[in-house]
Amino acid sequence: LGLGGRAGGGGGCQLPAEWRPLSEGCRAELAAIIVYARVLALHPDPYGAYNYLPWQRGPHDGPQQEAGGLFYSAEIELLCDQAWGSMLEVPAGSRLNLTGLGYFSCHSHTVMQGYAYFFFLRMDENYILLPHGVNFQEAIFPDTQENRRMFASLFQFSNCSQAQHVLSFSSDWEIQEDNRLMCSSVQKALFEEEDRVKKLQQKVAALEKRNKQLRDRVKKVKRSLRQARKNSRHMEQVNRKLSEKLSSAGGQIPYINSLKQENSHATYLKV
Repeated sequence: LGLGGRAGGGGGCQLPAEWRPLSEGCRAELAAIIVYARVLALHPDPYGAYNYLPWQRGPHDGPQQEAGGLFYSAEIELLCDQAWGSMLEVPAGSRLNLTGLGYFSCHSHTVMQGYAYFFFLRMDENYILLPHGVNFQEAIFPDTQENRRMFASLFQFSNCSQAQHVLSFSSDWEIQEDNRLMCSSVQKALFEEEDRVKKLQQKVAALEKRNKQLRDRVKKVKRSLRQARKNSRHMEQVNRKLSEKLSSAGGQIPYINSLKQENSHATYLKV
């Protein structure tokens, strides 16, 4: 899986946020076609607007045809029947054309003439065979002992040519195949569980946000209540002081009235 920068341009590739890597066995169950084949010949695709690397331009911004293109196709020969469950109904020894090879923005599907590979393939709407990069991962596997063992169960009953004795079936693989759970089903269940957990986490985050808002509102109400109580105590103090002043002023009223009466009587006598 190539996740480097884009060929001839800036910016890299970004996988979906929910992306998870899958094992080769799990992806083999999801691949449309799986074949074991040898590359007989390579054919460069015609030059296109994006079929070049930056250093393959001429001095006057013209393509350098002799430098080779970025994309190419291959003629392959099936060394075995297609794997179990594949959608391609052709026998061993058949020759097919495979396109969609070369260096792309996020990955590369490359092969060499004369070598054998295990291919994950798909067929487009025009019945053209292309590499099937299940889960944005590798679609072409070189013919190595490790890969032979990894894909042996897929070709264990296939009609391989007599010259090929590389995919011999063993009882260990039979036991593993009998006891093996369907990776795609398990992976689907895991994805569904992850999706459920993700939704629950979103609900929890929303509830936590709502709870925080309610706590903030409660704090504001408590603060307003404390201020109201403080204002109430202040008003009580003001009222008490005012009552005390009124009480003290009310005690002096009889004395003032007696003084008025005495002054008025004295004035009368004098007259």
